[in-house]
This record gives sequence, structure tokens and C-alpha cells, in this order.
Amino acid sequence: MKILLLNGPNLQLLGTREPQIYGKTTLKDIVSTLSREALTAGAELVDFQSNHEGDLVDRIGSAPAEGVSGIVFNPGAYTHTSVAIRDAIAAAALPVVEVHMSNIFGREEFRARSFSAPVSVGLFCGFGADTYCWALRALITKLKGETIC
Repeated sequence: MKILLLNGPNLQLLGTREPQIYGKTTLKDIVSTLSREALTAGAELVDFQSNHEGDLVDRIGSAPAEGVSGIVFNPGAYTHTSVAIRDAIAAAALPVVEVHMSNIFGREEFRARSFSAPVSVGLFCGFGADTYCWALRALITKLKGETIC
């Protein structure tokens, strides 16, 4: 099983960007941790980060042909603005778990709206880097047809 870890704009700055909101864990640290988690669960993790909307849309669109089983996705600011990403998720017809390190519902009003959440199988937010681990575990569990509890 292949899982795509997809990260949107500014997430390459994790660890230094607003650490009071996002913490000090880097994207490289998250990818490393999730790669180990995936291997332990019998999956392969492939990661991709881009600041460009079209690159993210292209990557989502190519995922099914590349044998991707599901996507863990932090769209960053595109969460609140991108119908194109929303439509790419719907068209790919893969299970997507949306993630955000901060609680998007407890911040500025514009952040409380997600275009991608309605076409995702679930959403985790507000627990820093741990949010990614929980999302990966939930996605793999769902893909295996198992339950956590």
C-alpha cells in the first residue's frame, strides 16, 4: 500500500515559521517519522511539498495511476481558497485525510472554512506534528478495513 503525504504552501518552513503556532518540528522530521510509521504498518510513504497550487493539483491527479492508495494532505492556506484542489481530490476518488497542525476553527474566521474537507474522508487538526501521525494511522486503518476502537 502506497500513501502520499502531500503538503502545501509554506510548510517547508515548519520549525521556524511561527513556532508559537506550529511548533519547532520540521517537515523533514515529520516525513521521517511518518515514513517509519508507514513501514511499521506495512505501507510505503511518498512525500511531496509545493507552494504552487497547480503542482498540488497535478500530484493529486497523478496519484491513482501511480498506485497511491490514499493521501494525508495539509493544503495549508489553499484549504480556504482552492476550488481547484477540492475538485482534484474529488476527481482522484482516493481517500484523503486533511491535516492541520493548528486548530483552524480556533483561529481567524477565514480559516474555519475548508474547501477540501467535504471531499475528504476525515480531518485532524490542532495537535501539532502529532496530527500527521494520527491521520496516517487512521488512513491506514481505514484502507485495511479495520477499526481502531
